[in-house]
Amino acid sequence: MSEHEPIDSQENLVEFEHHRLSTDKPGHGRAATKGGLKGAAMSIAKKLDGAARSARVSTLPARRKAPSFKDHTLYQSMQKYRLIGDTVGLVDPFFKEHQARLGATTKMAGKTLINFGSYDYLGLNQMPEVAEAAKAAIDQYGTSVSASRVVAGERPIHRELEQGLADFYGTEDAIVFVSGHATNVSTIGTLMSAGDLILHDELVHNSALVGAKLSGAATKSFAHNNMEALQRQLLELRGEYRNVLIVVEGFYSMDGDMPDLPRLVELKNRFGAWLMVDEAHSLGVLGATGRGIAEHYGIPSREIDIWMGTLSKTLGSCGGYICGSKELIMILKFQAPGFVYSVGMPAPAAAAALAALNVLKADPARVARVKANGDLFLAEAKAAGLDTGTSIGYAVVPVIVGDGIKAIKMTERLLARGVNALPIMYPAVPMKAARLRFFITSEHTAAQIKTAVKVTKEELKIVSSLGGVFKRTPKAQQV
Repeated sequence: MSEHEPIDSQENLVEFEHHRLSTDKPGHGRAATKGGLKGAAMSIAKKLDGAARSARVSTLPARRKAPSFKDHTLYQSMQKYRLIGDTVGLVDPFFKEHQARLGATTKMAGKTLINFGSYDYLGLNQMPEVAEAAKAAIDQYGTSVSASRVVAGERPIHRELEQGLADFYGTEDAIVFVSGHATNVSTIGTLMSAGDLILHDELVHNSALVGAKLSGAATKSFAHNNMEALQRQLLELRGEYRNVLIVVEGFYSMDGDMPDLPRLVELKNRFGAWLMVDEAHSLGVLGATGRGIAEHYGIPSREIDIWMGTLSKTLGSCGGYICGSKELIMILKFQAPGFVYSVGMPAPAAAAALAALNVLKADPARVARVKANGDLFLAEAKAAGLDTGTSIGYAVVPVIVGDGIKAIKMTERLLARGVNALPIMYPAVPMKAARLRFFITSEHTAAQIKTAVKVTKEELKIVSSLGGVFKRTPKAQQV
């Protein structure tokens, strides 16, 4: 091959290098050629690498600018709804600032309001001993544990809380997560995988849906609280999957109703499935002593495989928990990403939750009060002709108004009359089922409840009569 011929292939390149190394040093003959094979290989590799880089560079697209987030479909959708709201005279009801500790009342823009917009079902966020426990934990452990519990974030208060929860539920062990949402995501995402099946009530919380998606398992929903629909799915599908997980809530926060737990236990035992119950809104609310839906139905807690809950609705803190067998908890402690790769729960949050749990154990009369208040609100609302859907009272009573615009306007008008209740709209609830959601606590008075229902009835009548013309808002009135 001539040195002046074009090198148009890897084979020609190899031939060229062999020829060059054989003739570069006359007199050395075959030995020189043999001794230069390593050099030939290195030279070829360099030339090929350079050629490949040149080819990549030549095929790179022209520089382009990343799109602005204002062009993102989610942002555009939000702007569309804002424009609609502005057109019909709506005031954004979200991210309102509260200037006091939330309870049966709150303070917004310097005005005291009757509050139905937050949880604190048993008023434990108001208890001095809960606040004192958090302050003492700050003094001893600081405001952050500064690491995952697996490595350096473990504190005695974590295990005290977990043992307290396990004792309360009658399970072998428990684990607490820094976030309630992450509790469901990590637990379901860890336990289930491809080849498994998750069957969930159509109204379960977003966190359960995200966990199911993360897991890679097949996922199907069944109609809300419809045990016959669940049984049909189990009959049809159980034999096709290795593990099956049924996910429900102990008390549904959008509708204020509960599932048929005895039937769920029967089905999970018949078909060899796991049952997971999310008690975010039923801890402290259901059962004579607030131990949740199992106590309400008189079912041993060990019949349920996975108890999940949060610390923010009843226990005046933040975070989530799983209660169950020691094997389940060990899996999560070493495998759940939301635990292993996350900073541990702040010590003051753990201490506050433990103190609140101890108050609940010592004072179950709070549970009876929240039930009585829920019953009163539901009875008053029904007597006023308000649509409360399937609510059975207790701590959540929705007032269904239909479309989202009406729900937002109702919130604005109720605020003007001294009542705080937030709108819930699609996709959190079905289209045309927008509602005001009233959270009832043990600390609300009968007068506050009756006033809220009366004002809601009056304002709903006005808003319904206005049609799409929503510019008129009442002057603030003292309640």
